[in-house]
Amino acid sequence: MMKIICNAKIYTADTIQPSATAMVIEGGKILWIGQQEDLPPYQGEIIDVQGKVIIPGIIDAHMHPIMLADVMEQVACLPPYIYSIEDIINALANYDASQRGWLLGWGYDEGKLKERRAPLKEDLDRASTELPVIVMRTCGHIISVNSKALAIAGITKDTLDPQGGQIDRDENGEPTGVLRENARNLVLQHLPTPSEEEIVKRLLKLSQTLASYGVTSITELMATVAPIDYLGLYRKAREKGFKQRVAVYYIWEDIQRYELLTANTIDRSAGVYIGGIKLFSDGSVSGRTALVSEPFLGSDEKGIAMTSKEELLAAAAVAKEYGIQLVVHAMGDRAIDLIVDTFYEEKAWLTDAPSVRIEHAAMPSKSALQKAAEWGIGFVPQPIFLFCEIESYLENLGLEKTQTLYGVQTFLKRGIATALSSDAPATSWAEAANPFVTIQAAVTRTAYDGTDLGTAEKISVEEALQLYTVDAKTMIRMENVGQLKEGYEANFVVLTDDLLTLSHNQLMHVKPFATYIEGECVFTQSTIQAQ
Repeated sequence: MMKIICNAKIYTADTIQPSATAMVIEGGKILWIGQQEDLPPYQGEIIDVQGKVIIPGIIDAHMHPIMLADVMEQVACLPPYIYSIEDIINALANYDASQRGWLLGWGYDEGKLKERRAPLKEDLDRASTELPVIVMRTCGHIISVNSKALAIAGITKDTLDPQGGQIDRDENGEPTGVLRENARNLVLQHLPTPSEEEIVKRLLKLSQTLASYGVTSITELMATVAPIDYLGLYRKAREKGFKQRVAVYYIWEDIQRYELLTANTIDRSAGVYIGGIKLFSDGSVSGRTALVSEPFLGSDEKGIAMTSKEELLAAAAVAKEYGIQLVVHAMGDRAIDLIVDTFYEEKAWLTDAPSVRIEHAAMPSKSALQKAAEWGIGFVPQPIFLFCEIESYLENLGLEKTQTLYGVQTFLKRGIATALSSDAPATSWAEAANPFVTIQAAVTRTAYDGTDLGTAEKISVEEALQLYTVDAKTMIRMENVGQLKEGYEANFVVLTDDLLTLSHNQLMHVKPFATYIEGECVFTQSTIQAQ
């Protein structure tokens, strides 16, 4: 049935018609949009939103939904639940691991723990010596494990660091239980694999959570084939009722190993499609594994290099052949320089979006900013990192440097294609996937504890919305979304507050009143008045 949305205050993200007060939906698409006094005499269900603000559905350009769906079932090791290693031990000890046989926790940040350090094997042995224990750091790049997990993985004093990874060791050379970057896989590969049915069930639950945040299109930024193929999982979830469209980015190792790229899998008109190839150039700032030119404070650490020019070019050749994107995780200035220097004199292969994206782009050098703007490299930053991980950033970099990171205003002034995103669940915030937290972080440049994050990098609410809608749509090359205009999918969010006039320090508290995907109400706080 045709739906007629009226009595609305609509932000369209369309420069030709930036605002409207009424909208007509048919067949999941926008048939007409404009001012209510110009509304043609259509017949259908009239939905009076009673003056509420409507925005396009949020598009998250960088997240990890399958991981997010998984950690929602694990022990949360972050505020407001956890403030010390002792809290972590107690939470793990009280967790029912009968379904998995492993004790799993996620989200710790040593900057928020009373002890100001990562949990060690001796700590986690207190939670259990019989069951293997894994606690993942908030960034997702570091894990802490107990003695049982080390034994299962065969990690001893004599185990060599894997390429692109590090096993932390004590003064005697013994593993401490902290595993960084690729060293994580020594343990993670032994985790029992959940069934396809179980993962799909978790994804369906996540779809509802995302809808409650107003998120209508998403990305999967670390897809793999084994033990269960991610593309197949999302397709199955869509068949079962998963609402959001998904752009999937496979890790380079699996692109080389399997025949994943076909006309069918890269079809961007589909509900799920392969958007590109994912590589890692370094680790994280908060975990001191980002590849930097100047050592982290109080140490001689300069991070971990995880790729090379040769590997980047090899992956780019495949991306070019199939007309998809190359996306590279890079936080440190040296990691970012490697990417922009590699491609600066290469020819871009896409015309509708950046051929190469830099994920995070925490601290690009002036040279990198210039070259990225000239060549058309896209940046996908996460201001939420500074907002909620401020303790670790200050400890690792100091205030002056921290205030320049994730410089969205600088990116926009330079003309660099940019999109906002959450990177959920890889940050220390209980509602990491909530886009309004990221919007507040980008608009106020103030951390959750009031720390000034550098006012020069503030952006407006309108700019933040654009970076989460139409610019995000362009960044991930998803068709017919991101704007409210005729012919586009009817993906939109009815808000409880007017975020364009709301106090900026209240933006994180904005709640969707209702979320629509392809004209269907997939979330609502209460019944909207229909006639």
